[in-house]
Amino acid sequence: MAKKKENNRSVEKTLWASADKLRKNMDAAEYKHIVLGLIFLKYISDAFEYEQLRKSRE
Repeated sequence: MAKKKENNRSVEKTLWASADKLRKNMDAAEYKHIVLGLIFLKYISDAFEYEQLRKSRE
């Protein structure tokens, strides 16, 4: 479990670093589309993980 949390933090750091690189070249009004996309990906990731946990318990 600890390794999974460490791996998630690594992915999170990578995503934020990528978002920071993109933000430097964009206007704030355009950057919101990037942030909303990242939030959507996080939501989908959490939903998928929840489904996998639910299926494994059945």
